[in-house]
Amino acid sequence: MMEESAQRNLMNLIKMFEGQSNIQNEGGDSVESTHEAVNTVMGNEVEGTAAAHGSASDLETLIERLERVTSRLERLPLLRAHTPAAPHSPAPSPVSLNTPPPQESLEPIPSDNMSVNGYQDLVQGPLRAYLQLSQQIGGDVATQANLVNAAFQAQSRYIQLAATKAKPSQAEEMQLLTPTSEQISAIQQYREKNRASQFFNHLSAISESIPALGWVAVAPAPAPYVKEMNDAGQFYTNRVLKDWKEKDKTHVEWCRAWVQLLSDLQAYVKQFHTTGLVWSGKGSAGAPPPPPPGGLPPPPPVLPDVDFSNLSLDDRSALFAEINRGEAITSSLRKVTPDMQTHKNPTLRQGPAPFKATSAAGHKPLPQPGAGQLDKPPVFTRDGKKWLIEYQKGNSNLVVENADMNNVVYMFRCRDSALTVRGKVNGVVLDSCTKCAVVFDNLVSSIEFVNCQSVQMQVLGKVPTVSIDKTDGCQIYLSPESLDVEIVSSKSSEMNVLIPKANGDYTEHAIPEQFKTVLNKPAGLTTTPVENKG
Repeated sequence: MMEESAQRNLMNLIKMFEGQSNIQNEGGDSVESTHEAVNTVMGNEVEGTAAAHGSASDLETLIERLERVTSRLERLPLLRAHTPAAPHSPAPSPVSLNTPPPQESLEPIPSDNMSVNGYQDLVQGPLRAYLQLSQQIGGDVATQANLVNAAFQAQSRYIQLAATKAKPSQAEEMQLLTPTSEQISAIQQYREKNRASQFFNHLSAISESIPALGWVAVAPAPAPYVKEMNDAGQFYTNRVLKDWKEKDKTHVEWCRAWVQLLSDLQAYVKQFHTTGLVWSGKGSAGAPPPPPPGGLPPPPPVLPDVDFSNLSLDDRSALFAEINRGEAITSSLRKVTPDMQTHKNPTLRQGPAPFKATSAAGHKPLPQPGAGQLDKPPVFTRDGKKWLIEYQKGNSNLVVENADMNNVVYMFRCRDSALTVRGKVNGVVLDSCTKCAVVFDNLVSSIEFVNCQSVQMQVLGKVPTVSIDKTDGCQIYLSPESLDVEIVSSKSSEMNVLIPKANGDYTEHAIPEQFKTVLNKPAGLTTTPVENKG
């Protein structure tokens, strides 16, 4: 009886443990797996019980085993509490501290946006050809080409943004242009760090002309700015052509590809962004401007009511009758006696004249350069590759120093001033200057005088060309190294060339101002200067 009672208690315990295991498994583990574990443990104990069924003395052993089973089952909830539950859906990954904040999503760009498509054609066509040739050359050229590609890609994203947004504020615009400006700076710094490279002329050609990508911040004429940057880089591309045209034709094609890329960029800007980068005008670009102060203008005054019905016909008839009197209408006028006439009585001409006297020759004086212009503050500054000297008066100590070979000196609306240019520069231009002089060492291209009066120049080294246009009075002092100079003049007068002699003196020669043209039937027209023999 005792053994049968122990068996019944054992079965009751199994049912109780199975119910407890079902309750504990509601958190996540499957009920079947827990039942399998319990049945395995309890099956082992049942087998042990069946083996010991014949002996009553082994009942204590059975109870000990049941206690061990109980302790093992009690530990199951604790193990399950420390085990993470399997998620039913993937959990979001934590955000790294170094991950940049998500950028503002762009509005969908219309597929027919001509500006974006045109720039993509530029990237896929000329830019790709330049990159392929750069990879063929390799070395520093290929490394710099990767930076150029990154700069064009940054500008492509900026143009896409302009196609979907309204024009931002100036501060926001500078922030949006930061990626492009950083790439341009990286390209220029790469050139400075590799001055010892055998491809230094290649690196310089790109470094000098890559600022053309800054056209997006230029208004109202960005296309000429791109051309100016392209011309600035051709000084070094010509060196590449000179050094490599006989060694490797790939470098020649590389120069042509880069110049063509900037030329296509200029054509693209001229076609789609003639007066500056075009923004779509969509999206938020800040609060609208406030209405003008003062409100609406006052309404116009009300015209007074006038009754024209009282105007009689007799008043109008009297007016026409007076007009039709003929010569009798002047009978009431006073007669001018001889003592009232100024040409017979000179004393009457001593009063204020009713008119202004003209010049002795009877002609209006010629306009002076700068006449009618307001006086502006003098300017002496350097803007990139151009030296600007403007509105200087009575300043004879103007000096340009530490200039590069590709710089241009531009002198505008100066009077009674003298300029000295030290070193070798690309060119010098005097525009609308009066009684000014310029002294320089060497020039790469030419010196130009445009719309000037009474100007002088002296070259200490060499100058290839002197151009004179619409200038009255120009003295040209040459050096022994500049005797092969070319002088081009048009619409100018009083031009003299002074050639140095062995004793330090100068011989003066006048440039012809008059020309004689005759008809020569076999050759057409023949023009020769007229010599003044008097």
